[in-house]
Amino acid sequence: MDDLMTVVDWSRWQFALTAMYHWLFVPLTLGLSVIVGIMETIYFRTRSEKWLQITKFWMTLFGINFAMGVATGIILEFEFGTNWSNYSWFVGDIFGAPLAIEGLLAFFMEATFIAVMFFGWKKVSPGFHLASTWLTALGASISALWILIANAWMQYPVGMEFDPAQMRNVMDNFWDVVLSPVAINKFFHAVFDGWVVGAVFVCGVSAWFLLKNKRREFALDSIRIAGWTGLAGIVLTLWTGDGSAVQVARVQPMKLAAMEGLYNGKVGQEIVGFGLLDPSKTLNDGKDPFLFDISIPYGLSILANHDANTFVPGINDLIEGISLTPEGDTIRTESYAERIAIGKRAHEALRDFDRAMTDGDTAAMAEARARLKEDYRYFGYGYLDSPEEAIPPVGMTFYSFHIMVLAGGYLLLFFILAVISSARGGRLWERKWWQWVAILTIPVVWICSEAGWVTAEVGRQPWIIEGLMPARAAISAISASTVQLTFWMFAAVFTALLVAEVTIMINQIRRGPENH
Repeated sequence: MDDLMTVVDWSRWQFALTAMYHWLFVPLTLGLSVIVGIMETIYFRTRSEKWLQITKFWMTLFGINFAMGVATGIILEFEFGTNWSNYSWFVGDIFGAPLAIEGLLAFFMEATFIAVMFFGWKKVSPGFHLASTWLTALGASISALWILIANAWMQYPVGMEFDPAQMRNVMDNFWDVVLSPVAINKFFHAVFDGWVVGAVFVCGVSAWFLLKNKRREFALDSIRIAGWTGLAGIVLTLWTGDGSAVQVARVQPMKLAAMEGLYNGKVGQEIVGFGLLDPSKTLNDGKDPFLFDISIPYGLSILANHDANTFVPGINDLIEGISLTPEGDTIRTESYAERIAIGKRAHEALRDFDRAMTDGDTAAMAEARARLKEDYRYFGYGYLDSPEEAIPPVGMTFYSFHIMVLAGGYLLLFFILAVISSARGGRLWERKWWQWVAILTIPVVWICSEAGWVTAEVGRQPWIIEGLMPARAAISAISASTVQLTFWMFAAVFTALLVAEVTIMINQIRRGPENH
């Protein structure tokens, strides 16, 4: 078991490393593509040489970032086959379909039109070039759509049925997978987050020009476009974030409890605005989860259910299978111990089906299939040895969620001030302290974006597929030393790529817009 957990842990760290490096590039691609499209649209309408320079400058930075995102994204997809082959077999028919569509449709769409963007300025008409720029932006969003559909299915598996003869899940309703409310909300949340990242990047780089007393008009024009894009993006991100909380409360209540460090829920549950968890807290030890906290009355009930007088279950409630109505009446659901027992019955039914199929006993096959279908909803719990294994890392989930929320509030304020200042002639942007604020907001927005993904992925542990497969059942039959070696290799390569991108971008920024 120790060796197994070492392989699991290293495989999870490797995938997390790859995903977090990849996500450094993706939101900037999504955001810059839209901002460049807006800038070229202004050029197309005005035919102003100024806007052509602005468009080409930001388009160059977009292209550098796009290349890095592709490189890390390809490695990320290969890891499903190398490190998580059991997972790939178990759900490959479902999970692979969105990824295949992403590769065949979105990636080729981006690859085709990005070539026109960069090399077609004097080879195609201005209208066709503008269309290519917007189609590249659309392709980037479509690419994100299919990848996020696949990820959302892992959080909320729908549209499939388990086939015991193949020992794997097969898709039985493509549209349930594609139109899952979790997938749709996750897609828009990620895309709008990309607008925010791209807008902060443009504002921060433009502020650097102002700080150096260079290209003032270029910087202020760029800030005007980015400011409005960022304000729209952060408002829509907060709106879709609210929708995400509702979906998490509905389909992943344990994740919501971990996000709030909530062990014992109640009707009219408050939300923690700021707090420090007690690291010694364990399940059912009677301790307060917090060393101190500042809470907003009824906040979590409103966030989760849009009703202040509703019950939000905590970790203890979920494990014990207890919920309450708004009137305070107790509702019994399956406890986690009962779910584990049901899951183990499902495993036994699957083994009985396999033996009957080997023996050619059709009656026994039918009986085992019926038992498996009845208990399959908790199939993943059969891999667990105790209910405590189903609790995600509370500390990491709690802090990443609250970092994301606090940073999101700061970004809303930043863009409100940025837009107001731009509308009043940019006087605030002339102040050096504000220029430094804009520059330092660049790492803040990436921290916010990465914290959101940490919340989403760590908060659903131990599941690689919610309720159906824990991470320890999904790994490949490889040694821990192999995963450790590739982890450090990827860490070195990704760090080199990041350093290369930052170096190239800094050089391009120093050259200025007139040289693009």
